[in-house]
Amino acid sequence: MIHGKRVLVVLPAYNAEKTLERTNSEIPRDVVDDVILVDDASRDGTVELSRRLGLPTLVHARNLGYGGNQKTCYTAALIRDADIVVMIHPDYQYEPRLIPALASLIALDVYDVVLGSRIIGKGARLGGMPRYKYLANRFLTLVQNLLLREKLTEYHTGCRAFSRRILETLPLAADSDDFVFDNQMLAQALFFGFRVGEVSCPTRYLPDSSSINFWRSVRYGAGVLWTSLEYRLARAGVMRPRIFDAAGPRLATELMQRRVL
Repeated sequence: MIHGKRVLVVLPAYNAEKTLERTNSEIPRDVVDDVILVDDASRDGTVELSRRLGLPTLVHARNLGYGGNQKTCYTAALIRDADIVVMIHPDYQYEPRLIPALASLIALDVYDVVLGSRIIGKGARLGGMPRYKYLANRFLTLVQNLLLREKLTEYHTGCRAFSRRILETLPLAADSDDFVFDNQMLAQALFFGFRVGEVSCPTRYLPDSSSINFWRSVRYGAGVLWTSLEYRLARAGVMRPRIFDAAGPRLATELMQRRVL
């Protein structure tokens, strides 16, 4: 716990067998109350390893996508009475030892969402981020800051912390089950007036780190730009997309029952 707040870490996993143990070993158990792994129908030994490590492990019967995985993660976190939820990829690309820093900013009521930014400082390139990914990240972030009228350094990190209120309030069930889920969730948080902060997060691009191929990256980029345009149009009152509808669908326990064995 941090300042009386129950901290839970969720690990959305897909074929993470080679990196899971390293990620898990660096999660600071002195402040983290619980860790849950959600496996999205991996083809390797992720589930078996997770259970050997003693992690509560939820398994999708079929692959639902990165966004679908996170929906299960957050539903499970709410059911387990989390006050603060930290999502970190189990591919050891992000720094698990930052979890107390992210969670503390929420526990102290400074922010509602805290992002581990790879762009603050020189962490991204020093950590091995490919140049084309770095340039794409900077371009998309620039466009998003212009359309959303914000000043974030990165919208695309896989290291994030959320207050319980965020997970209960945002219409997350309306979001995509694909990679653009992350971006939609962040845009929703900004749209509905939640406070978003950032901390510097070192990164590691190792051979075993997960990565999406070029065409999936292009599809993700297009989804990011569309989400930002929807945000701007919703702000102007021109349209009200489902993801920015305050009455949109929330996460529910039924979602867990449908998705997990």
